[in-house]
Amino acid sequence: MVKRYLTATGDKGQRLDQFLAACSPDLSRTLIRKIIDIGGVHIDGRRVRKAGIILDEALQIELHRDRGALEPFRLSEDLVLFQDDYLIVVNKPTGIETQPTPARYKGTLFESLQVWLKRDRRFGRRLEIGMVQRLDRDTSGVIAFSIHPQAHKSMSTQFRSRSTKKIYLALVLGRPEPSTGRYVSNLIRDRYSNRMKSTSRGGKEAVTSYRVVRTCAVPDPISLVEVELVTGRTHQIRAHLSEAGYPLVGDIRYGGPERVGEHSFSAHCLHSHRLEVVHPISGKPLSFCADVPPVMDIDRW
Repeated sequence: MVKRYLTATGDKGQRLDQFLAACSPDLSRTLIRKIIDIGGVHIDGRRVRKAGIILDEALQIELHRDRGALEPFRLSEDLVLFQDDYLIVVNKPTGIETQPTPARYKGTLFESLQVWLKRDRRFGRRLEIGMVQRLDRDTSGVIAFSIHPQAHKSMSTQFRSRSTKKIYLALVLGRPEPSTGRYVSNLIRDRYSNRMKSTSRGGKEAVTSYRVVRTCAVPDPISLVEVELVTGRTHQIRAHLSEAGYPLVGDIRYGGPERVGEHSFSAHCLHSHRLEVVHPISGKPLSFCADVPPVMDIDRW
């Protein structure tokens, strides 16, 4: 949700947080400061992070409210799967944005990496975090970043040329038939629903291989499915499985159920389980794995 305001002559000289508190009586000054701190306020299209900014007249102010927690996410040692002078690989929790959005800067994985690496005294240089892949907000699991310009080009090339191996685990409604297979289609964004869908004209090719790992009934059958992304299109796994009749549990946008038996889900059940790459400098093959989160572990239900 975004609220927009335009400052008038009488607002000149007022603090930003005071102005927003007067415009939004449902929000406390403390809450407004937290929203500013995480990057949720823009002035004339630019993100600001100081509550005490003195306003002028005719300024366009946007107050972004997202559904995330106001306390910024911080990376911890148990989430770091690998780190050297060139790469960092982490196990991203669900509910965390990979990169900054209009509504949020602090608390994104990218920003938390900046904080984490700044504290690491091993580095005597300014680190450059490079995005070489992305995960949706509610997708958990393995994700890699370059932290050196030399590494970024190599890593980007690996992902672009599809020489990496990306294995996901998905919890879906039903039992896919056959138990192994491949979905191939061209995907395009539906302008009405804002969902990705297969099309016979245009779009980008998307190839998804899958294998059913196990199925249980609670009371309707749900299955844990291993998925390999041959390509890496937006919402590719979610769209392909939904169109095949097996939507992700918790994926309301693509027709998945919010509740299965006694279990309720606030996010789609998709996990980046394994990533295989070649080290950008040494050329050594690397493999990283993150265990399935408890909410998707049907063996413990």
